[in-house]
Parts: sequence; C-alpha cells; structure tokens
Amino acid sequence: MFKLPMTLTKPLLHILGWAICLGLLSACTQEQQNKIGREIQNWTGTDGVLEIYAGDKLVRRFLKIDKLSTALGTDDGKPRDYRYGYGYLDSNLNMQVDPGEKRVYFEISNYTNALFFENPN
Repeated sequence: MFKLPMTLTKPLLHILGWAICLGLLSACTQEQQNKIGREIQNWTGTDGVLEIYAGDKLVRRFLKIDKLSTALGTDDGKPRDYRYGYGYLDSNLNMQVDPGEKRVYFEISNYTNALFFENPN
C-alpha cells in the first residue's frame, strides 16, 4: 500500500478541511450567511455608535454598542418594529465616554431617523 509522507499529509488534510468548510458555507442561502456573519460579529463584538436625528439635527448619541437586537414577539416569534441594545449615552455629543456618562438600555423604532456605524477611532 502506498503511503504519503507525513509532510504532505498535514497540508492535504488542512486543504481538505477548508474545502469542506467552504462547500458547506456556499450551500447556505444569503440570509443564512448573513446570520452567520452577525453571530461572528456578536461574538467578537463591535464598538458601535448610534446617532439619532430630528430632521438634520443630531439629538442623541450612544457609544460602545456591541450589538442592536431585533425584538421578537413572545407568542408568535415574529420580528417587532423596534431594535434595542445597551450603550453609553453621550450627553455632550463629543464622541467619547466621559466620567458620569452611564451605560443605558435603549429602544429605537424602525421608523426612527438613526444611523448605526462602527466607531472609527
């Protein structure tokens, strides 16, 4: 029986493993891939910023948000029209958490004029 040298076997197993992972991932629908991406992002965390506007004026800002979650109905499990999360209320809108600014729970409607982005700093 022919045996591959050990130096060739490990790289081949790594390539085969990655090929199987990529094959399984490509079999997923786009929504499933997005869900996997969100779960990875939730696990690694983000430094999110949520800005809420009244017209064109910035009125509230929350910092250090790890994720925004969609509310689900208790009985039917269907998504509700609002998002919720935890973040630091940036009272003076200076893009940094100052002493005295506390971590708070917040909810925003799907119809709120808001912008969520990763902190560039």
